[in-house]
Amino acid sequence: MIIGGAEDKLRRRTVLTEFVRASGGERARIAVIATASSLGPEIVEVYDALFRKLGAAEVVSVRPENREQGQDPAFAEALDDVTGIFMTGGNQLKLSSVVAGTPFGDAILAARDRGTVIAGTSAGASIQSSHMVAFGVGGASPKQRMTQVAAGLDLLPHTVIDQHFEQRNRYGRLLMIVAQSPQLLGLGVDEDTAAVVTVENEQKIMRVIGRGAVTLFDASNIVSNAHEAKRSAPLLASGVVLHVLPEGSTFNLTTRSLVPPEQEADQGEAAELVEAGRDLRKLARDIDADDVSPGALRRRKSRSKRAHKQNHDESEVAHD
Repeated sequence: MIIGGAEDKLRRRTVLTEFVRASGGERARIAVIATASSLGPEIVEVYDALFRKLGAAEVVSVRPENREQGQDPAFAEALDDVTGIFMTGGNQLKLSSVVAGTPFGDAILAARDRGTVIAGTSAGASIQSSHMVAFGVGGASPKQRMTQVAAGLDLLPHTVIDQHFEQRNRYGRLLMIVAQSPQLLGLGVDEDTAAVVTVENEQKIMRVIGRGAVTLFDASNIVSNAHEAKRSAPLLASGVVLHVLPEGSTFNLTTRSLVPPEQEADQGEAAELVEAGRDLRKLARDIDADDVSPGALRRRKSRSKRAHKQNHDESEVAHD
């Protein structure tokens, strides 16, 4: 679950509720990793209270503060029996420098592989991609060197994730990264919004929940001057495929294509089909009756009309 930050903690709590549900609900045992945060124990207490209120059975804090602790087997072992892992916001570069490439980082990947739900908000969202936005300025236009990239945990390979996307106008910096690395799929996640990724039939399927949208930049066929543009110059980025996906959208990350929404049946149309079916059955009976005498056919039709009128009258009485 890739959460764009500032998830609702007071009212509907759509994103956090889905995380607890997916983690096992009343059987959920959730580890909160607050390495990125500068708030200390307070941030863990906030999520502890929230997750318990939403029904989780247990919440534990697992917080390596430096790379030495990231190498400590005890921190990795603390993730062995959890059903959900939640990485808080804060400084994603700190999170990456402490966790990526350590036994603790490997333990997060191993937990994902055995079915543990991995969620992260803000910094905890960015680190889930293979290439992570370390820092940089906002802006709508991609410009050379407007952001820096570091290695992420590679929970979602061949991607780069940015968060607080629409709220902090981060279109330009995500476009800059995919212009320089067209093999990466750019994911920009709005606040109080989550990209929920599952593997189905060996395909990575992403569903969007929450108040905002997930914006995707597919630069597979881009034409760009990123290799020669001067410092801070605007970049040429032509041919980038844009997808803006609000809540309820489904996208196949493997094929980089939208999954068409299921069509809901129109009730009026359904009623017409039922009536048409009755007419067809009546026609079939009439055809079958070709070898019946005209008198018998008239009597059969008369009985059918009386039965239809009686059903109609009873329906009117029930309606009144």
